[in-house]
Amino acid sequence: MDGNGRWAKRQGLPRIAGHRQGVKTLKELVHCCKHWGIPVLTAYAFSTENWHRPQAEVGFLMGLFETVLAQELAPLCRQGVRLSFIGDLSILPQSLQRMIEQSVQMTQHNQAVHLMIALNYGGRSEITQACRKIAALVQQGQLSVTQINEMTIADHLMTMGTPDPDLLIRTSHELRLSNFLPWQSAYTELYFTDTVWPDFGPAEFYQALLDYQRRDRRFGQVSQTA
Repeated sequence: MDGNGRWAKRQGLPRIAGHRQGVKTLKELVHCCKHWGIPVLTAYAFSTENWHRPQAEVGFLMGLFETVLAQELAPLCRQGVRLSFIGDLSILPQSLQRMIEQSVQMTQHNQAVHLMIALNYGGRSEITQACRKIAALVQQGQLSVTQINEMTIADHLMTMGTPDPDLLIRTSHELRLSNFLPWQSAYTELYFTDTVWPDFGPAEFYQALLDYQRRDRRFGQVSQTA
């Protein structure tokens, strides 16, 4: 979800205003997912690299995450939204960790939309942690090396039990994955747009979905229309 700072600069506002507007955009798209039958939406809210941003901005973001969860938890429950989180949550502020735990517990049975938030997430770190878990099982004699396959790795990722993404949307003219779900996105369709995230509303989301529907997803096979 890129371009919050650039959006704010164009409006003559501080960067934090862009982050607030970005939250509003995410709320709109969650609403769209519910009504358009999209079962899972994953939002890259904060990467492991984002800690290198100015301390004041990082502190604001941590507070914003907590505030938004506190304010939106009841509305999300009413909408039937299930919340889950991927990433290393252990180094987040304790109050935010408690709010996350409460949010997950209160929404765990909701079925309208699964909103997965990537918070302090890094794809390479995720794969590294999965490898360590698998190596420990081998070391303990619970798993043999010959039993390790792609499913074994997938079952030890943070997204275990969630389908791989069909579509990855990258806003604000950023043309890279930036360590986002590298394993899970092996066959994901990629959509790049110049629109900054705060301006990426339902109309832009709809255009991305139309573009996706035109894709010929072969998964390495020969096209049926060829």
